[in-house]
Amino acid sequence: MKIINPVLKGFNPDPSICRVGEDYYIAVSTFEWFPGVQIHHSKDLVNWRLVTHPLQRVSQLDMKGNPNSGGVWAPCLSYNDGKFWLIYTDVKVVDGAWKDCHNYLVTSDTIDGDWGEPIKLNSSGFDASLFHDFDGRKYLLNMLWDYRINHHSFGGIVMQEYSPKEQKLINKPKVIFKGTDIKLTEAPHLYHIGDYYYLLTAEGGTRFEHASTIARSTDIEGPYELHPDNPILTSWHEPRNPLQKCGHASIVQTHTNEWYLAHLTGRPIHPSDDSVVQQRGYCPLGRETAIQKLEWKDGWPYVVGGKEGSLEVEAPSIAETRFEATYPDIDQFESEKLNINFQTLRIPFTDELGSLTERPNHLRLFGHESLTSLFTQAFVARRWQSLHFKVETAVEFYPENFQQAAGLVNYYNTENWTALQVTYDEALGRILDLTICDNFSFSQPLKDKIIIPHEIKYVHLKVEVEHDKYYYSYSFDKEEWTKIEVMLESKKVSDDYVQGGGFFTGAFVGMQCQDTSGQNIQADFKYFSYKEK
Repeated sequence: MKIINPVLKGFNPDPSICRVGEDYYIAVSTFEWFPGVQIHHSKDLVNWRLVTHPLQRVSQLDMKGNPNSGGVWAPCLSYNDGKFWLIYTDVKVVDGAWKDCHNYLVTSDTIDGDWGEPIKLNSSGFDASLFHDFDGRKYLLNMLWDYRINHHSFGGIVMQEYSPKEQKLINKPKVIFKGTDIKLTEAPHLYHIGDYYYLLTAEGGTRFEHASTIARSTDIEGPYELHPDNPILTSWHEPRNPLQKCGHASIVQTHTNEWYLAHLTGRPIHPSDDSVVQQRGYCPLGRETAIQKLEWKDGWPYVVGGKEGSLEVEAPSIAETRFEATYPDIDQFESEKLNINFQTLRIPFTDELGSLTERPNHLRLFGHESLTSLFTQAFVARRWQSLHFKVETAVEFYPENFQQAAGLVNYYNTENWTALQVTYDEALGRILDLTICDNFSFSQPLKDKIIIPHEIKYVHLKVEVEHDKYYYSYSFDKEEWTKIEVMLESKKVSDDYVQGGGFFTGAFVGMQCQDTSGQNIQADFKYFSYKEK
């Protein structure tokens, strides 16, 4: 049996892997998407399913107004003292000299239970993790952000003891590791294995230069000696390796006494006019999660098959456990809750945004702010998890002015998206129009607006993604489809295309309703179909 990478496809970065008996869990970052943190479950490291989003309430995660790629960075999931512990960072400022960010702890007796109210820990840096030592003591680690002029902003890995009884950090923080000459040292995970403490960190930034380094010490406070062949994981030296950006990892020992490394990766597409060496490509699916096998030599872990990472990896000696699909390809909105694959931007899906009960078997969205807003968008979407898929929906919507629009959206962030929407023209009435936002430059390329016949109730909308490009189509009867001959580039919904860098999510596709006139007009979506080819 083989592990086929990536195991978590689409935007699922910064994996924190955790074993509880014979069950395995991976928590990943969700950034500005709500609810916060995705946790996946496996019995064999081969087959995975999404089981919960632990941060469900604004009291746990208040992201309204957070910048693009702010929000939840690098959660850390662990199990100790009979319960799950989840550390997460809420990043409020992404650009500039400062990183205003806050680290929190929540716990739960079960993986899909109520995770309780957060305990605020510190705000000194991001990528926090919790380490449970053999003697019962607990320590918080995070990268230390240094905003001072003439200082490197990544100030090392800082550690401070946590008191569960007092529910706060105690004693003084101490920098225990300054990193290597790769710099940008972050994402600490600490392990006590045998006689050593092993400190695993990410370095090099989270783009194509990304790497994982490891150091060890007999004393938890150091000094830490470096692995003889650091970094232990990186694909920077192998630009043609199908798994790129390899780094930001965590380690697990299986119940069969085998060792594995869960790590971040990206699978770039390469426009024909770009150099694979210089540009390295674009990753519309975002940063995904892969798993490599580890072997131990002279007290150090090494990635089996090479530090660049492999597509196929020997699975542990565990019987395979497959999972049935949690939801069908076509969601006809029969439940009173959104299915687990859907998320919203920055805020929860409440009665303010929409309803699954006001009109049975429909998702009703109330028009709010535009797709450029950091505050209140009525937008329900799911990840691209393949570069070959089609999505279809149908919307009933009767706009009364040009400021009202509803339809199908492919989205990276507030500055990069496309939308095929039902809207209104004073001379033509109800129309379909295509809007493109390309690094905050706007266009509407349809010279002849598509008039929706008066008698039409549902307008069917479709998008088909074909590797490096995608196209929209529409139908008024679901039988005869008309393709809109505007070729859209998949690369433009990727981290690697966004102006300025420092963006970390991935492409989403979903249903949206906006009403910038402030009347909160409603749009009813009849179904949503996502099918990979």
